[in-house]
Amino acid sequence: MNKDSIGGNSTGLKTIGVGVFGEGASGTAADRLFRVVPGHNADFVLEQAALLMNCVSKLTQHVLFEQDEAMICAAHYLSGMAKAMVEDLAHGMMPGCSNVPRQAKTQ
Repeated sequence: MNKDSIGGNSTGLKTIGVGVFGEGASGTAADRLFRVVPGHNADFVLEQAALLMNCVSKLTQHVLFEQDEAMICAAHYLSGMAKAMVEDLAHGMMPGCSNVPRQAKTQ
């Protein structure tokens, strides 16, 4: 992905650390397995999310024929991580949201 491919709209946009995925051992929303780290450039994050979604597409096509539960689980996790990255960037684009990366909560 290059700078021109997303119209230059991501200039200066970075992750802010709110995108999460996967329930932790406690099963609460505050206890997540994955959290997007703040401070990554939008171009890089969108490229990584697109790569993950390409893997999801290939896995799900394969699962249609193989019925492999492990591949279904892998597709679920990969799509959830891609979704967390995109949601993190979208949240940073919302009006009134500071685009300054904030510290991730330590648990």
